[in-house]
Amino acid sequence: MNDTFLAIINPAAGGGRCRKLVGPALERLRAGGIALETAETSAAGEATRIAREAYRRGYRSFLAVGGDGTSYEVVNGLYPDALAGPGEEERIPTLGFLPLGTGNSFLRDFGDQGVEHAMQALLDRRSRACDVLRLTHQGGVLHYINLLSVGFAADVNILRQRRFKNSGTLGYWVSIFLGLTRLRRRPFPVRVAGETEFDRRSCLFLSFNNSKFTGGTMMIAPAAATDDGLIDFVRWGPIGRAGLVRNLGGLYDGTHVRHRLAESKKTQRVEFDLDGPIDVMVDGEALTVQCRAIDVLPSALRVVV
Repeated sequence: MNDTFLAIINPAAGGGRCRKLVGPALERLRAGGIALETAETSAAGEATRIAREAYRRGYRSFLAVGGDGTSYEVVNGLYPDALAGPGEEERIPTLGFLPLGTGNSFLRDFGDQGVEHAMQALLDRRSRACDVLRLTHQGGVLHYINLLSVGFAADVNILRQRRFKNSGTLGYWVSIFLGLTRLRRRPFPVRVAGETEFDRRSCLFLSFNNSKFTGGTMMIAPAAATDDGLIDFVRWGPIGRAGLVRNLGGLYDGTHVRHRLAESKKTQRVEFDLDGPIDVMVDGEALTVQCRAIDVLPSALRVVV
């Protein structure tokens, strides 16, 4: 097995910010004794291909250099090949982060220093076990380590991806405002493990979380833990526009889960009963898929945090 980190770099991340910062960052890691090789992406999905091919060649340590989308693609390149059974610990990959794009919500569970925290974790050789969540959909499977949301959160993210992708924080707030003007509350039939019936009630959003944060500082799942072997499922019922505006701050400090229309529970599996594809937001990426089930791959990854 190759213990060298393969740094998979998206130079276009953060509107090109990554391209300007990556050189000095990698030199600092090399000066600290980190063995590194590099590969750059030039198109969407390429980080997935690079990670998959490298894993099959024996690489087990990876560095996602970019934003949330880069780490999402790398994770999807590692699985399902990296699934390990009892006594196969050598198959478990390690993933580090250099958030040189628009951000990395996953890292915020472990510190709010961004790049500096990520660099120090690498230099200190800190790593810990991390669950991977697996979505089975009509077209196949995908894997993620942050969260998957449907409803309002997905609607806002799709607006941002399609119209304000390079507008930073301002684009995010404009997307929220536009999402409020066209607010939709609708059912997404879902059944949590152990329940007999699908929940067909209308809701503002559903979120299936491995970690706490999304959008940088929005704490959707305040009780989530990345290594507990469970999905943290958050549901917010059909709150109105005025009520959402009054409680919007709660999405940033996690107090929204105390609202009378909110629910939060932990489970190992959820199933969907959807008539067709829906828009989802998964680790910052906007997709349209027909979800069937989400389950957990406990401690399937090591993360450098």
